[in-house]
This record gives sequence, structure tokens and C-alpha cells, in this order.
Amino acid sequence: MNLQTTPTARNSADAVDAAAVLLCDLIDYAGLFPPASWAMAPSVANYDTYSRSEWSWILGCFIVPVARLAEFEEAFAGLPAPTPGTGFTHWRLSVLLGSDPVADVACIREFNARLASSSSGRRAVIESVEVKVASPEEISRLSGIIPSELAPYFEFPLPGCAEYIAAVAGCGRRAKIRTGGETADKFPAPENVVEFVRLCAAANVPFKATAGLHHPLRSVHRFTYQADSPSGIMHGFVNVFLAAAFLRAGMETKIAVQLLDEQSADAFHFNAAGVGWRRHYLSQRQIAAARRGFAVSFGSCSFTEPIDDLKCLRLL
Repeated sequence: MNLQTTPTARNSADAVDAAAVLLCDLIDYAGLFPPASWAMAPSVANYDTYSRSEWSWILGCFIVPVARLAEFEEAFAGLPAPTPGTGFTHWRLSVLLGSDPVADVACIREFNARLASSSSGRRAVIESVEVKVASPEEISRLSGIIPSELAPYFEFPLPGCAEYIAAVAGCGRRAKIRTGGETADKFPAPENVVEFVRLCAAANVPFKATAGLHHPLRSVHRFTYQADSPSGIMHGFVNVFLAAAFLRAGMETKIAVQLLDEQSADAFHFNAAGVGWRRHYLSQRQIAAARRGFAVSFGSCSFTEPIDDLKCLRLL
């Protein structure tokens, strides 16, 4: 992936600016989930370590199921006292709801009240919730339960998601797309991903992604960390989030599918002013606008793997 300078890019540090805009707060840490499946204590410790790293500006929320909040609270309280000026003192959490949303919301409010006034020097606040739904009507029902202070992300089946996205838009809420898993059938076709993003853009629905986005570019990798794991093509998070920004800026659907299919690092050119992909270009301002209120983040069970790949591509 080339970092080519232009007249507006004065040096190599400037040339990373557009990439930084794309990557800021992009990766929500989901270490509790497959294929990593860390236990709670090491997962919390990992997040704390990442928050003190030089790449902390890429780190988003900590993802945890509502049923494991007590376990999280215990691990969180057991962290060493924070060193002034290092790490996150304000942890942002996103919680996966269970089967009883009314009880879950009550649990979340109690948790936030306790952790907002923690004496440990760190605070943890649940800012968003994530929930799978089986019908557009369920979106409306749950929207009446989830309070306005929580940003809900609704995950629904692909393809055929138009009615779901319309329901999300009607409630002023957010959508979630599953972009992979531990088997090949969990990875949606590029056409389905683009259709989801296009519909979200048309309806002004913010979205996040989850699963299968460990690597920046579309490429072949093992589906799990097991030595005997099968391999297959996986979506790249740079592909997905640039496609979202391009679609928001008016790119044609068929071209966006080609972007999602792109596997060549040499096809992308970041500089201080923006990013080019083949004959198409986005300004830094367009990237920032897409990230700020549209293409929010993606969940990954690994933070180090995408960071290492970004380093190899010279984006970090």
C-alpha cells in the first residue's frame, strides 16, 4: 500500500494523515469471543495494555455480554492502579443483550451508576448495546425498551435487509453487519455487504461490523487460530470502511463491489489530502465525515493482528 506524497503532503509523517483519519477509534476489542475466546481477566488485561500502547488511538470499545458484566467488574477492579498519563481512565463498553432486554437494561443502568463513580482512578461506562433480531417488528419493539442514552446496534440476516434497515432508520437507531466467522459460509458475499452499506447510506443509518475483519485487505487466511483450521477468503477492514466512505460519497454499487474485492495493496494510495483507489479518490474530509457519523467501527477478537498487518502495509 503506497504512501505517495502530493504537493500538500510535506513529509512522510503528513502522508499518514488520511490513513489515521480512517483508523481512529476503529477497532472494538472483542477478545472474549471466538476465535480468540480469551477468559475475562486476560481479556480485560489485554485491553488495558492496548490502551497504554502507541496505537491506543485506534482502540474503540470493549465488547462484553450483559451476562458477564459482574465478571468484567471483578476483573476491572483487579487491574493495577493506573499510572498517571498512561492508558484509558474512561473505558467505553458495548454490551451484547440477552433474552430479557428489560432486565438487561436495568442491569446496565445499575452497572453504569456504580462504575461511573469508581474510586480506582478508572471509570467504565456502557455506551452502546448490540442485539440480534429476527424481524423488522422486533427492532421497533426493542427500540421502545432501550433508553436513549444507549446506542443500539441491530444485527439481522443478509441478504434481503431492506426492511430491517428501514425499520432501524424509522427508529433513529443503528445497524450491525456480521462480516465473517469461523467457517466459510459465515462470510457474506461482497455484493451483500455493499448492498447493506448502500442501504444504510441512503437511509442515514450508522453501522458497525463484526467478525472476520482481522486483516486490512481482502485475502486468504485461516478461519481460526488452530493449526488444522481451514482457510478461505476474508474481507479486509480497509476495503469495507473505504467502500462505505465511497458509497456515502456516491460511488456506484458495482464499483464498490470491485473495491471490496480488491486484494492488491498497490491499488491504494494514501497521502495527507486523502486516499486513491485505482481511478477513484476520497478527500480526507470525506473519510472523516463517513467515520464520524456513519461507518462507526468493527469488532475484532484480536487487536495486535490488525495492527501488525497495518505496520506491514506501512500505514502505521
